[in-house]
Amino acid sequence: MRQKVLLLGTAMNAVSGVSTHLNQLFGSELSGRFKLFHFQVGSEGRKENNLQKLVRFAFSPVAFLALLLRHRPAIVHLNTSLEPKSYWRDIAYLLIARLLERKVVYQVHGGALPEEFFADNKLLTGLLRWVLKQSDIVVLLAQMELKAYRCFLPGQRLEVIANAIDAAVTELPADRQAGALHLVYLGRIVANKGIFETVEALALLAGQGRELHLTVAGSGPDEERLQARVHELGLDKQVSFRGSVFGADKNRLWHAGHIFAFPTYHREGLPYALLEAMAAGAVPITTKTGAIPDVMQDGVHGLFVDAQDAAGLAGAIARLDDDRRTLADMAEAGQKRVLEHYTVERLANDFARVYESLGAKG
Repeated sequence: MRQKVLLLGTAMNAVSGVSTHLNQLFGSELSGRFKLFHFQVGSEGRKENNLQKLVRFAFSPVAFLALLLRHRPAIVHLNTSLEPKSYWRDIAYLLIARLLERKVVYQVHGGALPEEFFADNKLLTGLLRWVLKQSDIVVLLAQMELKAYRCFLPGQRLEVIANAIDAAVTELPADRQAGALHLVYLGRIVANKGIFETVEALALLAGQGRELHLTVAGSGPDEERLQARVHELGLDKQVSFRGSVFGADKNRLWHAGHIFAFPTYHREGLPYALLEAMAAGAVPITTKTGAIPDVMQDGVHGLFVDAQDAAGLAGAIARLDDDRRTLADMAEAGQKRVLEHYTVERLANDFARVYESLGAKG
């Protein structure tokens, strides 16, 4: 019989990195090797008022305990992040799983590094170390996280399992060396993703007489402020706002883009947008944060720039605009990189290996 694994995370229909990850695992060959169950934690994907939130917060751990007793999974796979809301919420689920002697996979989807999480509070930092040690394995997204966790948790079993995308080999556009340069941003519209620096860079380049266009797809708290700034800079004809895009519309947007402009200074894990862009041949111009340096090499798959440096970003865009042969080579190299190392098949095999190492049989 297939052994059972209970995965905790956001609603499967939520728009989030964790829900994407869960859907990939449930839709992969992993679900044929193990019997996977899902337990929803958190508010993403729910429609509830304040009273309903309070009731859920109080009774969710009880429902989790009942589910464990009913289905008796061999492993509890907790998908969380090192951010205050997720960390404090998920302690209860971790401790219940340990109380019932379940094996625990504690997967961290970004957030702060452990030594920085509680800054100078030694008591809470000690609690964090104790909480993490209650798991059988801590799964991380990036090599830089692995280095930090090794210092913070000597002797703890740690492993890096990178995100993946479901991408097929597609022919790259043949017009990479001609026409106006098309930049794409796809994601949450919030300042720390570097989107304001992107429009400032576009203004600098437009002032040089360059023909460029930026498509912004997504939504977020800074959308109206960004639209106002675009208007102030006189870029209404150069910047278009598409709102949230999904499925075939998203694929068409990626394939139409020459460059994925992503000068983020958010505490990233491994952005799915980066993998999607590279798979479609949109060359990233981004920063060295999170797992991004694990995926792409500067000058090979894309370009790195400093965060919050609009002039530096403009220079990088201009470099690729002037050298379309290099742009085409980077597009090809980036697509090859993702299709060889960041597939759902690889993701499923990685977690099957982890589950089996904890005694579960596929």
